[in-house]
Amino acid sequence: MGERRQAVRQKSFLRGCVYFNNRRSAFDCLIRDLSDKGARITFSDTVSVPDMIDLYIPKKEQTVRAHVEWRHGGEVGLAFPDASRAANGTTGELDARVARLESEIASLRRALKRLQREVAGGDDVDAA
Repeated sequence: MGERRQAVRQKSFLRGCVYFNNRRSAFDCLIRDLSDKGARITFSDTVSVPDMIDLYIPKKEQTVRAHVEWRHGGEVGLAFPDASRAANGTTGELDARVARLESEIASLRRALKRLQREVAGGDDVDAA
């Protein structure tokens, strides 16, 4: 079988974590091969992961969106579809996620301030 990868992967032995289900599910993994366009990861147990995941690499403090290309036992081959866009500085999906999260944080802060005002106002009523 011929080589189908577009970029040569470097052998590695990095700890990683696979997130999915909006980061509600996570599995630790070992990153065995890594390139700008993909990776080969292994799991200590047999796990089932969806076709799209987030791979967090603690040593690089980096999270990349990945598509599962193949599975074989405890090994999974990943492709990084956003790699070419990230290299060009146009990470649209990531920008959209960050914008949604920032909006949610702002909304939570407003709700927290409102609750703090209600609690502070309620204390005055109870003291009278």
